[in-house]
Amino acid sequence: MALMSIWYHIGRRQRDFGPVWLALSILCWAFSGLSEVLLPNENGWGSTAKEGFRSVFSLLNSLFILMALPWFKYLPKPFSGLIKNKFWPFVIGIPFVFALLPTLHKMILGRSASAINELDVYYALMTLVFLGFVLWESFTKRRLPLLGILSLFTVLITLVAQVYKLMDNTINLLLFSAIFKTSLIMLFFALALSWVKELTENVIPSAYQLRLNFKKGDRNTCEVILKGFPGQTDRNISLTPALYKLLKTFAERRLASTEDWLEIKPKNFDGSKNYDINDHNELKRLLQALLNGLFGKQNWTKDKHYIPLKNTLFEMSENRERKIRLQLPKENIYFENE
Repeated sequence: MALMSIWYHIGRRQRDFGPVWLALSILCWAFSGLSEVLLPNENGWGSTAKEGFRSVFSLLNSLFILMALPWFKYLPKPFSGLIKNKFWPFVIGIPFVFALLPTLHKMILGRSASAINELDVYYALMTLVFLGFVLWESFTKRRLPLLGILSLFTVLITLVAQVYKLMDNTINLLLFSAIFKTSLIMLFFALALSWVKELTENVIPSAYQLRLNFKKGDRNTCEVILKGFPGQTDRNISLTPALYKLLKTFAERRLASTEDWLEIKPKNFDGSKNYDINDHNELKRLLQALLNGLFGKQNWTKDKHYIPLKNTLFEMSENRERKIRLQLPKENIYFENE
């Protein structure tokens, strides 16, 4: 309920559903604990059902954690392409189904607890690999290295708990489960609060919050309107015709159904090929003009304004192909009097 409250007050407006998935993952532990209390301990169906429900809720807990990962702002490079891929639900959903169905089958047939536990342990191990890297990346990028180290230690404790689960060591499993579940819940709250801290420090909204409107005035003046900044309504920015044309090209490519990347001309290139952007300085001049219109000349800094605005508006190709594109959603781009 606390994580859902954070989402309701902040994440809902940001259209960020990461806290919702993390809240559901914790809820699975609550239901698992409830089954421990309500189901009988005697040998027979009650004991098997208890182990079965524990395994099912463990699988759901891992699934919801994996569903939360695409909403993380900072992802490690080895996994970012996979996690952000549109096929990510299938990557995590297919193993989940293959683990869940045999678990339910064994649970109904009354198989032993050890036979039930194995599948959810393997799925949990896959979850821990992704979660460990993502938590480390999230905390270190927000300049919270101690929490990053604590997250790795917690993942290590969780791995030990999974090993004890495979060994069917009940006493040590109970101890380590109490440690890692409490620690992970604490880390989820620390992660949510670090996200809130970052939102309060950043003066540049996220890409999906910004609205970009192209407008040509009566005297053929080139003007863009940026909406979504807190405290004020619209930000009208006047651009030179060249910079206006460049930003408009970004927007038109973004709205196009084909390739939306623009290519920057390499240095010392004398060939006949035409490039969308002549050099990096052209992009730099565009960003500076936008910042001057947003905050006024000499009222912005590189760290708090220039770099965040560049990272919000534009996305560079991961393959270092000198390709760049506008990062705003298509529905946030408008044209007037064009």
